[in-house]
Amino acid sequence: MVRSMKVVDYSAEWPTLYDRELAVLREVLGNEIVRAHHIGSTAVPGLAAKPVIDILLEVRSVEQLDAFDNAMGKLGYQPRGEFGISGRRYYPKGGDDRTHHVHAFAVDDPQIGNYLAFRDYLRAHPASAAEYAAVKREASMVHETDPEGYVAFKHDFVERMVAVAVHWAEESRHRGQLARQQDFE
Repeated sequence: MVRSMKVVDYSAEWPTLYDRELAVLREVLGNEIVRAHHIGSTAVPGLAAKPVIDILLEVRSVEQLDAFDNAMGKLGYQPRGEFGISGRRYYPKGGDDRTHHVHAFAVDDPQIGNYLAFRDYLRAHPASAAEYAAVKREASMVHETDPEGYVAFKHDFVERMVAVAVHWAEESRHRGQLARQQDFE
């Protein structure tokens, strides 16, 4: 079987699929999970995406998480270690017919902010989300069965958008801090 990079219209079912899978992960990983986030395109209402639910887990320790590799395997996840991102543990589910990706980082790993900023920026900026959807659809047409080509096609756009999103998130936090300070004056 070959992995399909088919991008589909947004499904209102995606947040429910995230919630269900997170409940299963919490049963298996228990207190190792400190916080969890629905990330990626399926976490942005209205955004076209590959129908794969991305879950970001903030865990007490990624090294301790390694002890759960067999349990994750029983859930259908394939432990892949860092898989190119230092400090991460990556678990795809579904083989060539992917349904979920788990990305786990230690609590407060600075990389977490990039994922959340990108998601939140796209949620707050529908024009940017639409632009991203167009890039993803084109990448899907050009690289329908080539995951590496699909990712490479989107790479420059995503890197640019993450930088914009991180700046936007920092500005938003700064504005929020200023507003709170003014409330006390």
